[in-house]
Amino acid sequence: MTEVAFHFNAPDSLAYACRLLRKAVGSGAKVVVTGPPDTLRELDALLWTFSATDFVPHCLADSEAHVVAASPVVLATSIASTSHQQVLLNLGRLVPEGFDRFERVIELVGQDEQQRQLARARWKQYTDRGYAITRHDLTLKTSD
Repeated sequence: MTEVAFHFNAPDSLAYACRLLRKAVGSGAKVVVTGPPDTLRELDALLWTFSATDFVPHCLADSEAHVVAASPVVLATSIASTSHQQVLLNLGRLVPEGFDRFERVIELVGQDEQQRQLARARWKQYTDRGYAITRHDLTLKTSD
């Protein structure tokens, strides 16, 4: 069964996503990131600039097939046609259709009240389907 984890209280969701992706790639994981197109474009740009010493190899899902196959991180508005099935990072408002084909799903939640309300609805959807959820409160972390 898919492992589901919620990472709550990210002060800057996209900066946290960059650090999370850097760590995932460093451990050899293949990650699909899903969310709205504007969020993915912003994350794409940030992945190129967030660190002067690190590079997180990534591409957009509509890149050439050989590029997508070689990239450990794929940014996709829809996960329907993505080939990676290890980790799914959801930056969207809804539970992604087809999430259950991934080994692990990470839901990233900022500090904004609207994000929290949407996260509560996603949490309920996962628990209603029988998924146990791991909770990570990012306000308790001092650094990554």
